[in-house]
Formats: sequence, structure tokens, C-alpha cells
Amino acid sequence: MVLTVGSGPVHVLALHGWFGSSRGWGFLPQLIDPDRFTWAFPDYRGYGERRDVAGEHSIAEISRDALAVADDLGWDRFAVVGHSMGGSAAQHVLADAPDRVTHLVGISPVPAGGVPFDEQGWALFDSAANDRASRKTIIDLTTGNRLSSHWLDTMVDESLASSSAEAFGAYLPAWARTDFADRVAGNPVPALAIVGEHDPALGAETTRATWLTAYPNARLEILAGAGHYAMYETPVRLASLLDEFL
Repeated sequence: MVLTVGSGPVHVLALHGWFGSSRGWGFLPQLIDPDRFTWAFPDYRGYGERRDVAGEHSIAEISRDALAVADDLGWDRFAVVGHSMGGSAAQHVLADAPDRVTHLVGISPVPAGGVPFDEQGWALFDSAANDRASRKTIIDLTTGNRLSSHWLDTMVDESLASSSAEAFGAYLPAWARTDFADRVAGNPVPALAIVGEHDPALGAETTRATWLTAYPNARLEILAGAGHYAMYETPVRLASLLDEFL
């Protein structure tokens, strides 16, 4: 079952992040114009309503499942929005079905070429599947070490409840070490990257070097007051940018 919002003619497929789920989009679903848009929010295998569904937990599998959702909904053409890990998956959908994707949006998107880690960083992220303290540290780091401990704990609780440890752990090398950049380079799709000013890893510098070099019709928006989770931190501005672009 896929969560859908709205009944409008513009179709949008939304692919969540590593810490997210179909219901992990903060306040964004409440801000969608239901007369203009129909958004579909699927879960990956191992997440949300599909927590017990087995899979290979790869970016390619997310793409195949996302296209199956579009087929089930009867969508021949649609926009794809991806947050973080979902930004990589959204680009994989474009690579797999370039004639079907009308617009591409990455919110703090993982590049199509993956993410390099040093040894210390990998150890932290790799431990997060089974260590809630590591999850909290990661969320705190990627939002600029400036948000309340209570909010961080709430985000950790949501991530623990919405994914299996096995799937969460398996998706780390999937998004960090998958490289299909050559399959999307030069694609003329309208491509919007939205990043937070307080995101130290997947912010403006990384996006300029990846997203903006890959897509000739790309643009970058930097959200003041946001880190890695704009749908929680600056939801109205995020929804307004999406509304205008899509």
C-alpha cells in the first residue's frame, strides 16, 4: 500500500531518506496543494509498511519498486523527488526510465556517484543500524549541531520504529558506494537541488560539484535555517519551492 496525498493532475513520486519512511516527510504532506498535485510516498523494502518485506536493499531495487508504484497508479509521466538517500534513488529512476520523468528534485541529495567516507565517518555511520546514540549523533551533525536534544531523540525514535536494523544497515553501502553517475550525466531533465545552509556534508559545495555538473538544466536553492531535514526544519519554504518548480 502506498500513501498518496492529493488528487491533482501533476504526479509526483517521493522517495524518502535513510532515516525516513513514507510517513517520515515532516510537515511537507500537509502543505501539498491537493488540487494541483497527486504525491505518492512509497516505503522501501525494510521500511514502514514494508518493514518485513525481504529484498536486496539496493538503489537499483528502490528504482524498480518505485517504477512499479508508478505503473500501479497508472502514471506514464511523473516528477521524482528524493530526500538524501532518496536523492540517489530518484536519479536512478531517471536513469532507468528517462522518458517518463518530467522533473527531478533532490532535497539534500546523495550524488549518483555515491559519498566518500573517511575511516572515522564510516565507523560512525556503520554503527548506526544498532546504536541509537550513533543515529542521534548523525542527525545532530547533519543539522549543524544546533537543534534541541528532544527533537533529535524524536527523530531517532521515528527512524527506529520505521525501519528494520537489517535493512537500515544494508542501505548504507547501497547509497554511499553505488556509482551510476555516467548513466545520468548530461540528461536535460529540469533538475532542482534544494540544500540546507547548515548541512555540512550534502550541502551547497557537494551539490555544485555533483548535481549541477551532471544536469545542464539544473539549479540550486539554499535554504536558510535548514540542515539536512528541510521538511522538518523549514517546511513552508521547502513546499513553496516544490510548488513553484513542479
